[in-house]
Amino acid sequence: MLNRRRFIARSGYLALTLADRSLAPGRAWSRSVMLPFANGGRELVQYPQKRPLIEQTARPPQLETPFEVFDDGVITPNDAFFVRYHLAGIPLRIDPDEFVLEVVGKVDHELSLSLHDLKRMTPLEVVAVNECSGNGRGFFEPRVAGGQLGNGAMGNARWKGVSLKAVLDQAGVQAGAKQVVFGGLDQPALSTTPDFAKALDIDHARDGDVMLAWSMNDADLPWLNGYPLRLVVPGYYGTYWVKHINRVSVIDAAFDSLWMKTAYRVPDNDCACVLPGEKPDKTVPIGRLDVRSFITNIVDGATIKARSEVLVRGIAFDGGHGIKQVAFSTDGGASWTEARLGQDLGKYSFRQWQMMINLPEGLHTLMVRATSQGGETQPLVPRWNPSGYMRNVVESLRVRAA
Repeated sequence: MLNRRRFIARSGYLALTLADRSLAPGRAWSRSVMLPFANGGRELVQYPQKRPLIEQTARPPQLETPFEVFDDGVITPNDAFFVRYHLAGIPLRIDPDEFVLEVVGKVDHELSLSLHDLKRMTPLEVVAVNECSGNGRGFFEPRVAGGQLGNGAMGNARWKGVSLKAVLDQAGVQAGAKQVVFGGLDQPALSTTPDFAKALDIDHARDGDVMLAWSMNDADLPWLNGYPLRLVVPGYYGTYWVKHINRVSVIDAAFDSLWMKTAYRVPDNDCACVLPGEKPDKTVPIGRLDVRSFITNIVDGATIKARSEVLVRGIAFDGGHGIKQVAFSTDGGASWTEARLGQDLGKYSFRQWQMMINLPEGLHTLMVRATSQGGETQPLVPRWNPSGYMRNVVESLRVRAA
């Protein structure tokens, strides 16, 4: 844990950086990038504990991971992990010695737990992907409102904390409990803005996988990723992964809030989609991650050596079944070859894949398609919904062999 003096100094740097977003001196990098869609120009900025990341918004900070990071390995480094806030009033000072988690509502014993109290409980570790619901929104056609993200609003980390079930069991969940509501230390900048809070059904909250995490890749959580405690909901979109969590409330009804009843909802059908430009008749809260896969070591428009063995690699993941197969095509989907899967770090993790290709001279369309252990696979045609959520179409890129 950071001591108080270091923490206050670091939080002061955070406040300064949030105010002017100045880059640290003595570092060399390009100050801008171009995401591969219309109006894709973005700035690279550096915040405390972070390398230069792609800025989507400054207030609140929304920072996307440059895609080349995902070729470095299946674990996303803390300093490269994407950042997503909903409220501008993010906490700038937290004293870890005074921080407490309140557990209230329909419980036998309301709790006030310090970080020390939580760390005395049996620890839990999981490697899991955190992906923003709108990851890839910038590729939607027709375009939709919201942050125009590339494919970098995701990351995979080793999380350590305590099972939420263990905490709820200590409090004693009462009969009739239906949902658990989670709130954090971030606050609205305006009184008219609803506070950000999310809810899980009681059975999901107590499934043993949902955790209160204080560690990320064997280090304290980075400030912008929820220090000192965050909710980790493996297999589910990042909207549920509440940062700076300080309150857990057990309730006996469905949580009535903007963030559950209006925002983060998708069409209530098997594909979570409608025809482009249409509105769904009925919606449900967004839930599990869709299966996805990417090529990470070759970019669109690249030239590769013809009639030679070329290694292609990438990552795949899903919402918790685990990856069964990754298929690869060099001819635009006319034929497919099974790729070799890398180390399995668990059903919630990125899974690396790779294969060798040997292409004749000319233009080729490379495609990658993952299938989960549950039988879900990626669609060849993009699915569309009005919020730009859950993009998981088969990714393709064009290369020239020469």
